[in-house]
Amino acid sequence: MNITIWLALALVLVLEGIGPMLLPRIWRRMILSMAQLPDRLLRRFGGGLVVAGVVIYYMLSAHAGSGG
Repeated sequence: MNITIWLALALVLVLEGIGPMLLPRIWRRMILSMAQLPDRLLRRFGGGLVVAGVVIYYMLSAHAGSGG
C-alpha cells in the first residue's frame, strides 16, 4: 500500500484524538448531541465530509502532479 495512504491515516488519527485528549467533556457533549440527530442529517453531514475530502485530495494530487 502506498505510504501516502498510511500518512493520511496517521494524520486522521492525530486530528481525531485531539478533541477527546484536550477537551473530553466538550467532546463527549458533542458526541451525545450528534447521537440525537436524525439519520438523514447525519448522512448529509457524512456525505459532505466525504465530498470535501475527495475535493481536497483531488486538489492536492493535481497540484503535486503539476510539478509543485
